[in-house]
Amino acid sequence: MRRCRGLLLLVALALAPIAGAMDAPRDAIAQGKPDGKVPGWVIQTKAPVGWTADCCMYARAVGVNLVIYQGEWTGEPIGVMVLNVWPRKLPSLEAELDADRKHYLQLDPLAKASRFPVRHRGMACEALVFQGSDRVDDAVVFCDPGKASGIRLSWSLSFADKDPQRGHLLDEFMRVVVGTTYRRGAAAHR
Repeated sequence: MRRCRGLLLLVALALAPIAGAMDAPRDAIAQGKPDGKVPGWVIQTKAPVGWTADCCMYARAVGVNLVIYQGEWTGEPIGVMVLNVWPRKLPSLEAELDADRKHYLQLDPLAKASRFPVRHRGMACEALVFQGSDRVDDAVVFCDPGKASGIRLSWSLSFADKDPQRGHLLDEFMRVVVGTTYRRGAAAHR
């Protein structure tokens, strides 16, 4: 009996690192190939524990670079973190925010838009929060990894305005945003 307990203890100790790894945030990576004046790029962050990062199946199906979602993929935007990357065309991050705000308010003239800065150590970022008349709110963070990158990017998250998990969702979202890094070049093949 003692030997059996000892064996069980050894198995439990051997599996502990595996169980701990399952509780750790996982890499979420999107990448783009060189295109004209835009060099290849890699955008990386950590998906929150229990969330799935997808760059290749669902993200491509909805026309974005990366989605991070909880549970099963439903195709619904509520509670899904979305990364979009595009070649820089507008002259400034300010212009990107103004264009997005204008477009959103054209679609929903009764919506309210608020702006706030985001403290990101590696790139300039600014956020807009839209309170839609449809009772769905959207947080959008625009970031500029620098002129040499040739790109700009945004993270967005839609959530019901009365969602009791709103604060938790926004906390997870901001961890993803401020944990985002840009690297020039291509990622290793996965």
